[in-house]
Amino acid sequence: MAPGLAELDWRRPWLEPWRAAGQAVLAAQRQGLALCDALNACLKAPIRFVSQAELPAGVAYEQHIFEAGCCPTREGLHDFFNGLCWHRFPRTKQRLNQLHMQQIALGGLGPTRGPVRDAITVLDENAALLQAPDALWTALRSKDWRSLMIEGRPLWSQTRLDLFGHALLEKLAMPRKAMTAHVLRVPLNLAPESVDSWLADTLCAEWLATKPFVHLPVLGVPGWWPDNEDAGFYADPAVFRSSHKGARQTHD
Repeated sequence: MAPGLAELDWRRPWLEPWRAAGQAVLAAQRQGLALCDALNACLKAPIRFVSQAELPAGVAYEQHIFEAGCCPTREGLHDFFNGLCWHRFPRTKQRLNQLHMQQIALGGLGPTRGPVRDAITVLDENAALLQAPDALWTALRSKDWRSLMIEGRPLWSQTRLDLFGHALLEKLAMPRKAMTAHVLRVPLNLAPESVDSWLADTLCAEWLATKPFVHLPVLGVPGWWPDNEDAGFYADPAVFRSSHKGARQTHD
């Protein structure tokens, strides 16, 4: 079984959308399947999961996915959540792969990725998708934590935050207060089953180059962590930083 899988606490609110598929994969691994085989057996995805050992020497990871339709997979939480993302957001994952390949075609596989590939990687690894009323989005963009999390707390009943980044999901297996998502706004009236298509259709190199992310310490989300019931939870400038010019963001 992939390390860390057995210890996942599926009661965490952020894991609710992933629970059914994740527990199916977990059950398959308990029967002795490797992670790649368990993902193939339990999930519907536009690619096939293969062992990391099947990645040919000298072939880039993204290139192998694009050309062979195979996703090299290692045992562990990171690639477990990556597999679940391919299942829940198939069009977006394919679009990110296409954008990677477009940028590689333009600039090659040099020592630096460039701003667009950096943004693609941030989205893939650490993004969250927020559907929220205007008042909450404005407060988040300005890092007005009191308006966002205390005065605006009732508005969170009209809000949906869905984690997308598989590295973020992996890190939250052991939650810490400073863990921060790169948030993209999704239209509030969009049905959950339509988010994948909307995001895939929206993603383009020009937009990603603008770094359209807003930072959110995810354990501050109302209902996601018991300690944030106390307003003092947000009075921590090391995590809930101000919008003052020069203030450094935490990317834990």
